[in-house]
Amino acid sequence: MTVDELASRFASFHRPFRLMVTGGGTGGHTYPALTAVRTMEAVLGRHGASLDVLWVGTTEGLEARVASAEGIAFKTVPTGKLRRSSNPLKMLNAQNMRDLGRVPKGVVEARAIAADYKADVILSTGGYVAVPVGLAARATKTKLVVHEQTVRLGLANRILARSATSVAVSSESTLKLLPDQVAASAVVTGNPVRPAIFTGHPSKAVAALGMAGYAGHLPTVYVTGGAQGSEQINDMVRENLPWLLSVANVVHQCGPNWVEKSRQLAANLPAELRARYWVDGFVGSELPDVLALASVVVSRSGAGTISELTALGKPSVLVPLVPSAGDEQEHNALYLEQAGAAVALVRERASAGELRRALEPVLTSGERREAMAQAARALGKPDAAMRLVEVLLSVALGENGR
Repeated sequence: MTVDELASRFASFHRPFRLMVTGGGTGGHTYPALTAVRTMEAVLGRHGASLDVLWVGTTEGLEARVASAEGIAFKTVPTGKLRRSSNPLKMLNAQNMRDLGRVPKGVVEARAIAADYKADVILSTGGYVAVPVGLAARATKTKLVVHEQTVRLGLANRILARSATSVAVSSESTLKLLPDQVAASAVVTGNPVRPAIFTGHPSKAVAALGMAGYAGHLPTVYVTGGAQGSEQINDMVRENLPWLLSVANVVHQCGPNWVEKSRQLAANLPAELRARYWVDGFVGSELPDVLALASVVVSRSGAGTISELTALGKPSVLVPLVPSAGDEQEHNALYLEQAGAAVALVRERASAGELRRALEPVLTSGERREAMAQAARALGKPDAAMRLVEVLLSVALGENGR
């Protein structure tokens, strides 16, 4: 059944669809869930049905702020964070023991919430708060859909996957990493990305950023280390800036703490080069236009970033954050590199010299950029939110999962 057929079937029940959402802590877990919620709301609305949502998270996680801003009902449960180490003995510390002790209390509270709410399905997008809610789903016999954003299942989703009704993954390569029992109920949806990402126009970016010296005959590099910036990426770019501006326009989101240092360096450049360099702490509403303008993106390789780059078909040079949980960013970057969509500067390769060696052939060859763009698009799933909504509706109606 198509997603619209499923929504139409549910609309015949003449009651709101009850969706419980859990997951958060970071944007990588929070925003895919929010995008799925808004997409489901729109799909059900087309057929005269409505959506009732309850988000369960922690008070300190990003999900609490997002749910409040979006007008979504929110309840909290306690949970614990496991601070991992390559040395198992180092994990036996007071913080881990204290936090793990909070999980049973979280399960009890989550079970009470789930029993009272009686969701048609629970969506878990990972993060530590997902564990007590996911375990509560099993205890209350509520259908559970686990969604994984990265190539490898995160710790929370690994715990929950065996008891989930269905496991939605973002990449085909994840399927072969799953136990047979989990793979049997797994479906590839992709990772939902914000709809606004697809609305960009290159010409609007030039005007919005005020790039008076923009050189239309040169490619454009968009550099980002995320909302807070990355000192590592900023240093690599600054060392290469004179050369980089001789062959490209550069839009540099450096993070609020690094703006003055970057501007001081740019002030010493020749006027012609300086005029095609835009640097600031944060790119806001202009981001879709900046991404549309970008010929190549230099960035970290978190799940959300990877999903946006592939959905848009953008060549990239990726500098994974190491260490990250389970080295997920390194796995993501290498996955794109192996597909020909990116160059991964992992560990010892993450240097200014390696950045230039990675960028030079890409910036000097339109054919190379197009080949990388095609490889990225082949991995991308711009309809991921709709696919995930289809899974949620199918599971709720008993059409999918185990």
